[in-house]
Amino acid sequence: MDTDSFVLPVLGIVEETADACSVQLGLTPEAEGHFDYRPGQFLTVAVPSDQTGLAARCYSLSSSPVEDGPLTVTVKRTVDGYASNWICDILKPGDTIRVLPPSGIFTPADLNHDLLLFAGGSGVTPIISIARTALASGSGRIVVFYANRDESSVIFAQEWARLSAEHPDRLVVVHWLESVQGLPTQEQLKAFAAHFTTYDAFCCGPAPFMKSVSLALRELEFPRERRHQEKFVSLGGNPFGDVEELQKAEATLADADDHEDDDKPALSGPVRLEVELDGQSYEFDDYSGKEPILEFLESKGVDAPFSCREGNCSACACMLLEGEVRMKHNEVLDDTDLADGIRLACQSVPLTEKLRITYNG
Repeated sequence: MDTDSFVLPVLGIVEETADACSVQLGLTPEAEGHFDYRPGQFLTVAVPSDQTGLAARCYSLSSSPVEDGPLTVTVKRTVDGYASNWICDILKPGDTIRVLPPSGIFTPADLNHDLLLFAGGSGVTPIISIARTALASGSGRIVVFYANRDESSVIFAQEWARLSAEHPDRLVVVHWLESVQGLPTQEQLKAFAAHFTTYDAFCCGPAPFMKSVSLALRELEFPRERRHQEKFVSLGGNPFGDVEELQKAEATLADADDHEDDDKPALSGPVRLEVELDGQSYEFDDYSGKEPILEFLESKGVDAPFSCREGNCSACACMLLEGEVRMKHNEVLDDTDLADGIRLACQSVPLTEKLRITYNG
């Protein structure tokens, strides 16, 4: 077993809607200290599979790190989704589940900032964690735009009502129902967000919804450092396996891959790498550039974020401030993300002799 994963007891299963449930997890003595988290982060869980042995899936934490209560992830069924249906139908209190520690960078840098939070469907999970935490520990105003198919699809409906009643001076929640108003358009989202152009914006939900929000915020000239999106796809690999074996497998895949940048000249010397992470700065002059950025940072003892190591999730996402890289694989970043300078550290190797990246925002 990978020493970075833990088997946690399931304390409870809460039915949120007809197709969504929250899984409450306990911490074993071995896991204590490994599951401190920031609002907006997620857990990677292992679901048993007859076909592959396990299916690894990322689910956002809906609980708040500053409130009493168990570590909780919320899962919505997807059509033909093996893992989500197994969790909602089979998993029960008293069972155990294998979990990696929290990861992800979809989290506010300052809980005192005013926050504009967009959620679509089950994308509300990290959004409510951010809202709960900011209300409990911050001082800023919070505006939530929550889009759903219909009233029965609204996850945490009672919790949103409670939070709104308890914080009328700080929290405004707007429910947008497709059954009543149709799908929100880019122009409608722009008109809504136009009232909050000084806020820090966070968005999580279906890809078309997130794209509309992103384009709306761009038109309003929200700076990149105040626009945040969270994306997940099903993980194709096994992040619970032995790290060295995974790295060897990645190297083999990389050797067989057709790289669009193979015509770029090879680097003749070491790369200078400058990194901003969790408020700290790191500088290295001995990066060979042969391994991905993530692997080099790990070799230097830097606790850089990651989950799948395969370019299938956004846990390792960073922003390229200077230089150029090639990504070996990418299943989660779209053209807008790439144009914004976002890259996956687990898949990025340098093409220039100096790189500057940040994980802060």
